[in-house]
Amino acid sequence: MTYSVYVVTDTKVSGRSHEEMAESAYAGGADVVQLRDKEMPAKDMLAAAKEIIKISRNHNKLFIVNDRVDVALAAGADGVHVGQSDIPCKDVRAIVPDDFIVGVSVSSVTEAVKAEREGADYVALSPIYSTSTKKDAGEGKGLETLMKMKRAVKIPVLAIGGISAENAEEIIIGGADGLAVVSAVLAEGLCITDAVKEMKRIVAEARIKASEVRQ
Repeated sequence: MTYSVYVVTDTKVSGRSHEEMAESAYAGGADVVQLRDKEMPAKDMLAAAKEIIKISRNHNKLFIVNDRVDVALAAGADGVHVGQSDIPCKDVRAIVPDDFIVGVSVSSVTEAVKAEREGADYVALSPIYSTSTKKDAGEGKGLETLMKMKRAVKIPVLAIGGISAENAEEIIIGGADGLAVVSAVLAEGLCITDAVKEMKRIVAEARIKASEVRQ
């Protein structure tokens, strides 16, 4: 699985519908779109998910639902992403198909190791840097935590929180397998497709630099 540029939808940040964000993000080359909406009723979220799954299939890319395992399964999504206060990874894994992707937000190496042990397919260090998008996320964990996490687990480690075109390169060089982005590509006034294309370019070039550094 490739998680290089992983776009998390947010209607408040973008001012656009989840479906519009997904279409534009996939058109720009996003590897994954995650439907995230803490306030949307389950019925409406399912309707949005069913539309996005069609879009994802047209682009042959992954579609993940945040928190709601029931919505993800009902919509036929590729997986679900859960946080530390959601249904534990091991319990999600017990009720989903074997090929269903389960991602977990983590803020420490201990949480990452636990998530891997319980069957997570990837973890997302949250937040790598302080962010205004998720005000309850706490202080940024930084590159040092990212590097320790990469050494501690074998599954992909993504970074989320406070990511921009300016700091994306250092995060990839620091070891992240992918960047989960919100405002960096979705903010009002941005062309989502162009912003995602630019982020993909930065990630690709940073990976080349990272490989040179490690040689």
